[in-house]
Amino acid sequence: MARVVVDVMPKPEILDPQGKAVQGALPRLGFTGVIDVRQGKRFELEIDGEATDEVLADVERMAQTLLSNPVIEDFSVSVVEGAS
Repeated sequence: MARVVVDVMPKPEILDPQGKAVQGALPRLGFTGVIDVRQGKRFELEIDGEATDEVLADVERMAQTLLSNPVIEDFSVSVVEGAS
């Protein structure tokens, strides 16, 4: 069994109101020094078997068609080592 992670983030040119809300709240809560916040999504997929090139290609297609909105979001796919 393998674990594959898909991280989805707004593209840099897209406004991120949730990230701005978090950034505005941090100083009110006593946290300083944060210059910018971008909020995204993380998907952890447990895969039956090995994370082969074919499986990773399938995950890429999943991310492209369901897990992200490619017009406004970028995504990355990675395999978590040592997952059982």
